[in-house]
Amino acid sequence: MSLYSDARSVLSGWAAPDAGQEELRCSYLAHLDAHEDAMRRECLPGHLTASAAIISSDGTHVVLTLHKALRMWLQTGGHCEPEDTTLVAAAQREATEESGIRSVRVLPSPVRLDRHAVPCGGGTHHLDVQFAAVAPRDAVLVRDPAESTDLAWFPVRELPESSDESVRALVRAAAHAVAGEAAGTRRPSSSP
Repeated sequence: MSLYSDARSVLSGWAAPDAGQEELRCSYLAHLDAHEDAMRRECLPGHLTASAAIISSDGTHVVLTLHKALRMWLQTGGHCEPEDTTLVAAAQREATEESGIRSVRVLPSPVRLDRHAVPCGGGTHHLDVQFAAVAPRDAVLVRDPAESTDLAWFPVRELPESSDESVRALVRAAAHAVAGEAAGTRRPSSSP
Protein backbone atom coordinates (compact mmCIF):
# COMPACT_ATOMS: atom_id res chain seq x y z
CA MET A 1 0.00 0.00 0.00
CA SER A 2 1.29 3.49 -0.81
CA LEU A 3 1.40 6.39 1.65
CA TYR A 4 -1.35 8.06 -0.39
CA SER A 5 -3.55 4.93 -0.13
CA ASP A 6 -2.81 4.64 3.58
CA ALA A 7 -3.84 8.27 4.14
CA ARG A 8 -7.13 7.69 2.29
CA SER A 9 -7.78 4.54 4.31
CA VAL A 10 -6.92 6.15 7.67
CA LEU A 11 -9.06 9.22 7.02
CA SER A 12 -11.95 7.24 5.54
CA GLY A 13 -12.07 4.97 8.58
CA TRP A 14 -11.49 7.61 11.28
CA ALA A 15 -14.47 8.52 13.47
CA ALA A 16 -14.13 12.25 14.04
CA PRO A 17 -14.93 13.31 17.61
CA ASP A 18 -17.02 16.38 16.65
CA ALA A 19 -18.52 18.30 13.73
CA GLY A 20 -15.48 20.54 13.22
CA GLN A 21 -13.15 17.56 13.02
CA GLU A 22 -15.59 15.79 10.67
CA GLU A 23 -15.55 18.83 8.38
CA LEU A 24 -11.73 18.72 8.33
CA ARG A 25 -11.75 14.97 7.68
CA CYS A 26 -13.99 15.45 4.65
CA SER A 27 -11.87 18.35 3.37
CA TYR A 28 -8.69 16.25 3.69
CA LEU A 29 -10.31 13.46 1.66
CA ALA A 30 -11.44 15.98 -0.98
CA HIS A 31 -7.89 17.36 -1.09
CA LEU A 32 -6.53 13.85 -1.65
CA ASP A 33 -9.07 13.34 -4.47
CA ALA A 34 -8.00 16.60 -6.12
CA HIS A 35 -4.21 16.19 -5.76
CA GLU A 36 -2.31 12.99 -6.50
CA ASP A 37 0.75 14.62 -4.91
CA ALA A 38 -1.09 15.66 -1.71
CA MET A 39 1.39 13.71 0.43
CA ARG A 40 4.40 15.62 -0.91
CA ARG A 41 5.64 19.04 0.24
CA GLU A 42 5.74 20.09 -3.41
CA CYS A 43 1.91 20.14 -3.46
CA LEU A 44 1.55 23.88 -2.97
CA PRO A 45 -2.23 24.07 -2.62
CA GLY A 46 -1.43 22.26 0.65
CA HIS A 47 -0.06 18.90 1.71
CA LEU A 48 -0.73 16.31 4.38
CA THR A 49 1.72 16.09 7.26
CA ALA A 50 1.95 13.82 10.29
CA SER A 51 2.64 14.78 13.88
CA ALA A 52 2.51 13.31 17.37
CA ALA A 53 2.13 14.57 20.89
CA ILE A 54 4.52 12.38 22.89
CA ILE A 55 3.00 11.64 26.29
CA SER A 56 4.94 10.20 29.24
CA SER A 57 4.11 6.63 30.18
CA ASP A 58 2.31 7.86 33.32
CA GLY A 59 0.22 10.30 31.25
CA THR A 60 1.30 13.44 33.12
CA HIS A 61 3.83 15.09 30.78
CA VAL A 62 4.26 15.88 27.09
CA VAL A 63 7.35 16.51 24.98
CA LEU A 64 7.31 19.80 23.08
CA THR A 65 9.90 21.22 20.73
CA LEU A 66 10.68 24.91 20.31
CA HIS A 67 10.33 25.53 16.57
CA LYS A 68 13.28 27.47 15.16
CA ALA A 69 11.40 29.73 12.77
CA LEU A 70 8.04 30.06 14.51
CA ARG A 71 9.49 30.42 18.04
CA MET A 72 6.57 28.40 19.41
CA TRP A 73 6.45 25.23 21.49
CA LEU A 74 4.92 22.56 19.23
CA GLN A 75 4.40 18.81 19.03
CA THR A 76 6.84 16.74 17.00
CA GLY A 77 5.96 16.30 13.35
CA GLY A 78 6.36 17.47 9.83
CA HIS A 79 6.47 16.53 6.17
CA CYS A 80 6.02 13.01 4.94
CA GLU A 81 9.11 11.62 3.23
CA PRO A 82 9.37 9.22 0.26
CA GLU A 83 10.41 6.35 2.56
CA ASP A 84 7.29 6.71 4.75
CA THR A 85 4.77 3.99 3.93
CA THR A 86 2.05 5.02 6.40
CA LEU A 87 0.98 8.12 8.30
CA VAL A 88 1.84 6.34 11.56
CA ALA A 89 5.33 5.61 10.19
CA ALA A 90 5.76 9.29 9.27
CA ALA A 91 4.63 10.41 12.74
CA GLN A 92 6.92 7.78 14.32
CA ARG A 93 9.93 8.94 12.27
CA GLU A 94 9.31 12.60 13.11
CA ALA A 95 8.79 11.85 16.82
CA THR A 96 12.03 9.89 16.97
CA GLU A 97 14.05 12.45 14.98
CA GLU A 98 12.80 15.45 16.91
CA SER A 99 12.77 14.01 20.44
CA GLY A 100 15.68 11.59 20.30
CA ILE A 101 13.50 8.97 22.03
CA ARG A 102 14.28 5.73 20.21
CA SER A 103 11.39 3.57 21.42
CA VAL A 104 8.52 6.04 21.31
CA ARG A 105 5.30 4.26 20.24
CA VAL A 106 2.68 6.00 18.12
CA LEU A 107 -0.92 4.88 18.69
CA PRO A 108 -2.51 3.59 15.46
CA SER A 109 -5.41 6.02 15.06
CA PRO A 110 -5.32 9.82 14.74
CA VAL A 111 -6.60 11.86 17.66
CA ARG A 112 -7.09 15.17 15.79
CA LEU A 113 -6.72 16.97 12.49
CA ASP A 114 -5.40 20.51 12.18
CA ARG A 115 -5.15 22.69 9.06
CA HIS A 116 -2.80 25.65 9.44
CA ALA A 117 -0.94 28.14 7.27
CA VAL A 118 2.83 27.65 6.95
CA PRO A 119 5.60 29.57 5.18
CA CYS A 120 7.04 26.58 3.29
CA GLY A 121 6.85 26.70 -0.50
CA GLY A 122 6.28 30.44 -0.38
CA GLY A 123 3.17 30.01 1.76
CA THR A 124 0.75 27.10 1.83
CA HIS A 125 -1.18 24.92 4.30
CA HIS A 126 -0.34 21.84 6.27
CA LEU A 127 -3.19 19.39 6.58
CA ASP A 128 -1.83 17.78 9.71
CA VAL A 129 -2.92 14.31 10.81
CA GLN A 130 -2.17 14.24 14.53
CA PHE A 131 -1.43 11.18 16.63
CA ALA A 132 -0.76 10.36 20.28
CA ALA A 133 2.51 8.68 21.15
CA VAL A 134 3.74 7.05 24.34
CA ALA A 135 7.28 7.46 25.63
CA PRO A 136 8.88 4.58 27.55
CA ARG A 137 9.39 5.05 31.29
CA ASP A 138 13.13 5.56 30.87
CA ALA A 139 12.83 8.06 27.98
CA VAL A 140 15.71 10.48 27.59
CA LEU A 141 15.33 13.52 25.36
CA VAL A 142 18.15 14.19 22.91
CA ARG A 143 17.79 17.49 21.05
CA ASP A 144 19.12 17.65 17.51
CA PRO A 145 20.17 21.28 16.89
CA ALA A 146 19.13 20.88 13.25
CA GLU A 147 15.58 20.06 14.36
CA SER A 148 14.80 22.61 17.09
CA THR A 149 15.98 25.40 19.35
CA ASP A 150 14.91 23.57 22.51
CA LEU A 151 13.19 20.40 23.64
CA ALA A 152 11.51 19.76 26.99
CA TRP A 153 8.90 17.88 29.01
CA PHE A 154 5.91 19.92 30.21
CA PRO A 155 3.01 18.95 32.49
CA VAL A 156 0.03 18.25 30.22
CA ARG A 157 -2.02 20.79 32.21
CA GLU A 158 0.66 23.51 32.24
CA LEU A 159 1.86 24.12 28.70
CA PRO A 160 4.11 27.09 27.95
CA GLU A 161 2.46 30.37 26.93
CA SER A 162 4.05 30.25 23.48
CA SER A 163 2.05 27.17 22.52
CA ASP A 164 -1.24 27.90 20.79
CA GLU A 165 -4.73 26.47 21.20
CA SER A 166 -4.17 23.85 18.48
CA VAL A 167 -1.25 22.42 20.50
CA ARG A 168 -3.31 22.54 23.70
CA ALA A 169 -6.19 20.70 22.00
CA LEU A 170 -3.82 18.06 20.64
CA VAL A 171 -2.17 17.52 24.03
CA ARG A 172 -5.60 17.10 25.69
CA ALA A 173 -6.69 14.60 23.01
CA ALA A 174 -3.38 12.70 23.12
CA ALA A 175 -3.33 12.47 26.93
CA HIS A 176 -6.93 11.20 26.82
CA ALA A 177 -6.03 8.58 24.18
CA VAL A 178 -2.99 7.38 26.13
CA ALA A 179 -5.04 7.16 29.34
CA GLY A 180 -7.74 5.22 27.50
CA GLU A 181 -5.21 2.81 26.06
CA ALA A 182 -3.61 2.29 29.48
CA ALA A 183 -7.02 1.61 31.05
CA GLY A 184 -7.83 -0.87 28.28
CA THR A 185 -4.57 -2.77 28.77
CA ARG A 186 -4.78 -3.07 32.56
CA ARG A 187 -5.64 -6.53 33.72
CA PRO A 188 -8.11 -6.92 36.54
CA SER A 189 -6.41 -7.98 39.73
CA SER A 190 -7.33 -11.37 41.03
CA SER A 191 -8.20 -11.77 44.66
CA PRO A 192 -6.83 -14.73 46.62
